[in-house]
Amino acid sequence: MDSAKQFGQLLNIDLNSGQCTLSEFPEIAFQFIGGRGFNIWHLYHHLPADTDPLAPENILLLTCGLLTGSSAPTSARLHLNALSPLTGILGSSNIGGYSGAWLRSCNIASIIITGKSKKPVYLYIDSQEAHLKDASHLQGCDAFETQDIIKQSHKSNKLKLLTIGQGGESKIRFAAIMSGRDHAAGRTGMGSVMGSKNLKAIAIAKGTHKHFSAVTSFQKSAVKDYVSKIKKSSEFGFFSKHGGAGYVKWVNDFGIMGSRNYGRTGIKDIEKIDGRKLEKNIVRSSGCFRCPVQCKADLKIEEMDTDELFTRPEFEPVINLGPKCGLNDLNKIIKLDNLCGRLGIDTTSTASVIAFAMDLHEKKILPGDLPAHLIEDLDLSWGNAETMEKLIYQMIEGKGLGKILCLGVRKAAEIIGNGAKQYAAHVKGLELTAYHPTAIMGTALGYAVSSRGGDYNNVYASLEYGWSETEAENEFGTREAVNIKSILAKGKVIKKAVTTNIIVDSLGLCKVPVLSLLKSFNLENEVKLINGLTGLKISNTDLFEAGEKIAALEKLFNIKHANDGIEDKLPQMFISQDNNQKLIKQNFETMLQEYYKAMGWDEKGIPPEPE
Repeated sequence: MDSAKQFGQLLNIDLNSGQCTLSEFPEIAFQFIGGRGFNIWHLYHHLPADTDPLAPENILLLTCGLLTGSSAPTSARLHLNALSPLTGILGSSNIGGYSGAWLRSCNIASIIITGKSKKPVYLYIDSQEAHLKDASHLQGCDAFETQDIIKQSHKSNKLKLLTIGQGGESKIRFAAIMSGRDHAAGRTGMGSVMGSKNLKAIAIAKGTHKHFSAVTSFQKSAVKDYVSKIKKSSEFGFFSKHGGAGYVKWVNDFGIMGSRNYGRTGIKDIEKIDGRKLEKNIVRSSGCFRCPVQCKADLKIEEMDTDELFTRPEFEPVINLGPKCGLNDLNKIIKLDNLCGRLGIDTTSTASVIAFAMDLHEKKILPGDLPAHLIEDLDLSWGNAETMEKLIYQMIEGKGLGKILCLGVRKAAEIIGNGAKQYAAHVKGLELTAYHPTAIMGTALGYAVSSRGGDYNNVYASLEYGWSETEAENEFGTREAVNIKSILAKGKVIKKAVTTNIIVDSLGLCKVPVLSLLKSFNLENEVKLINGLTGLKISNTDLFEAGEKIAALEKLFNIKHANDGIEDKLPQMFISQDNNQKLIKQNFETMLQEYYKAMGWDEKGIPPEPE
């Protein structure tokens, strides 16, 4: 690829000195497209081994994709990376809304943050300058209060902000970074990295720079054609109306939902938390920059007895705060989801550590090696929303059982002892998402090989049930590739999912329209859009070669930084030698080796060193 200068500038923030400087986007890094690709290139070459994730030496990157802020539909995404305080390996998260597009409007492609400020600060950016401002008055404010106060101080409601709440200030290992009320860089603790640097917020004023703007009739046609494809997709209307929450009943009926800390698959009373019920509560719909789907919604809940509006939870929070914890009250799920957003903590990890505690309570493993008084005042029975809320505040305050749970299930299990480890559902220290790994083989493999740990959205293998048998046979040589119970060709399926997902993150596009609505895992639509809008001459081969290169660099980064070695494996709670209710060990190993071979890595999963 060429035309690197079109990509934008790098904004370098040295919090030790308070200096904010601009530099050019390096030509060699353009081979990694942008977004997620640029971030891993920079981290791999600039972050030394043995760095403490919460030390000033850690590097936090927030980078636009190639198309972020352009005229391309769905081009809102900003990718964040650092060394994760939760996992000790690659921290990785992705956020929508408008922050990425506003950053690009200031002709900035990436913010690279190093060091630690002596006092709390926030970063202000506009088209003329970037500088740090005192944030001492914002200490203790939640993520939403912080946004409101900064907007008031600048007398502008048009600022776009990235903020941390008390979760980031407390350096909870899975603290999130929030943009608006309903956009979160949730996974792997990027909020705690920001908090460790004494950086409370990033405020961005809209600039005047035009990035790959559709001016000519040819460019406008490329954009129009892509929007038309999205709107004609079979699920467009449903997703626009109900968002991800509308698919909760589907995942339950499909038989792949994890419930009660994965001790069960699915629930009986799914109608109680069906997201489609919320249609009557919608006050207004919204969405991200240049996205035709507009899948977000503000809700008015009469039963809450408050004038406050709530944001509609997404698919993962409904399942994780709901069935995973045995809770079947949709209003209480909404309240807990919004509380997590306000405090700035990841809903998936938060719900997972609570479900873990409830599971240990039921199995009479708690208190284990902990002092008994830590659980004396807690009713840890399944579905107790009051206890869930109490534990959330304990995590924020560093008190009681919450002080242990806020370290994540892997570390909490080590501290609790008494056999707790066998019920800690994580991969590489990252808590698993909604799908039950024993029920869907490709996702099980995806959990294991995901570069940020156990997470569906980092691999997004929806093609294993979204593609037709004919498409599967043409691409992978067998119709069984889209049989979720079969292990056949799953290594090839997950290679396709991993590399496509990386490319989408590097382009700055949203996975919902690209991978769920268009099911565009071969990226033909996206290549036409890129070339039509930018004038570049990129092929599918170029993109997938870059995707494989990025995947290899992420794995090598993890090998470099993992203190105890990096293993692509599932928790033992899901593995058996011969039990059909679990994933048979040999079958998992077969899928894993097929994946390594498809990626061109050795039998231990080690890629060749980069040239």
